[in-house]
Amino acid sequence: MEKLENSLGELRQCFRSGRTRSVAWRKNQLRAVLKLIHDKEDVIFEVLQQDLGKHPVESYRDEIGVVKKSANYALSNIKKWMAPKKQHVPLLFFPSKGEVLPEPYGVVLIFGSWNFPISVALDPLIGAISAGNAVVIKPSEQAPACSSFLANILPLYLDDSAIKVILGGANESEQLLQHKWDKIFFTGSPQVASQVMTAAAKHLTPVTLELGGKCPAILDSLSSPSDMKVAVKRIVGGKWGACNGQACIGIDYVLVEDKFKSTLIEILQKFIKKFYGENPRNSGSISRIINKNHFERLRNLLEDPVVADSIVHGGSLDEETLYIEPTILLNPPLNADIMNEEIFGPLLPIITVDNIRESVDFINSRPKPLAIYAFTKDETFKRQILAETSSGSVTFNDVLVQ
Repeated sequence: MEKLENSLGELRQCFRSGRTRSVAWRKNQLRAVLKLIHDKEDVIFEVLQQDLGKHPVESYRDEIGVVKKSANYALSNIKKWMAPKKQHVPLLFFPSKGEVLPEPYGVVLIFGSWNFPISVALDPLIGAISAGNAVVIKPSEQAPACSSFLANILPLYLDDSAIKVILGGANESEQLLQHKWDKIFFTGSPQVASQVMTAAAKHLTPVTLELGGKCPAILDSLSSPSDMKVAVKRIVGGKWGACNGQACIGIDYVLVEDKFKSTLIEILQKFIKKFYGENPRNSGSISRIINKNHFERLRNLLEDPVVADSIVHGGSLDEETLYIEPTILLNPPLNADIMNEEIFGPLLPIITVDNIRESVDFINSRPKPLAIYAFTKDETFKRQILAETSSGSVTFNDVLVQ
């Protein structure tokens, strides 16, 4: 506790000194992030493999590439972001002028996540640095290799008096939340988010929450067999290609007309085999479940007797290696946990409707999705989805690209 107090005192003193406000400091830190990513790329691949079994291509796409892109974008725009912006003032105040002056919050707290433990720690850091803040990063204890990497490496590249990494579990997170922060950025579950907001409210601290949700994919009857194959290929990538379904914007379930269900299942099976081989257990290109607690949660979803009866592909599990096979379920009961909790794993329910436009009512009967993916060439149906549903984002004919 004393060490934490000392660290926070150093960060506040650093921010008050004004050092983090200069464009030179901000750019130097951003360049240091890029150098870290460049120098330690192989180590990052290794720690992501240790924690999650991620293939290097997946690690580059979802972790390293994200950080590089954000840092380069920030470097290109930082002067524009910092510049005062002219603001209209009423004629009553003529000849005065108005400006909006961007300024940093102060000392900010970033909670990382375990499913993207590098990018969801460093990407918010890039934003905080660009705005001239001092920062504490609390990585997820559920990805210990990545957390240790960040704690050991960041002080070698970044300004340690302004940017610190604090390790630990729930107790350490609770201690951090007892302190006053100028901004909190949290990525994780709604349950923990409510605790973060409760703690932040005591100090009226602004909070950014990046949470999960059930993300449906609507599969309309597309105009040609090739369009259908492209759509299903993207559904396979959007479900199992991003941390094996352990992604907040990953596909949670698919809505399709009943008459197309057999075709959909057949093409899904084809591309699962093409992407991950006849035995995905031996594939090096599919991530594993993060830990035994999450494995057990997913097993409980799958082994509910009424849910188990709906399995049409996959379903095998191996607790020792934390492996769950890509699994397809057809019309599991809508009141089952698998259809009411965010799955966050490699289980894909297919829900059939008589007419694809009924999918709008189905989505509206449930909590708002984080993302909706709709595969359709019907412009009228697109407009209906946009007009009659509400979600964090809508993407047509693709997944995850938002």
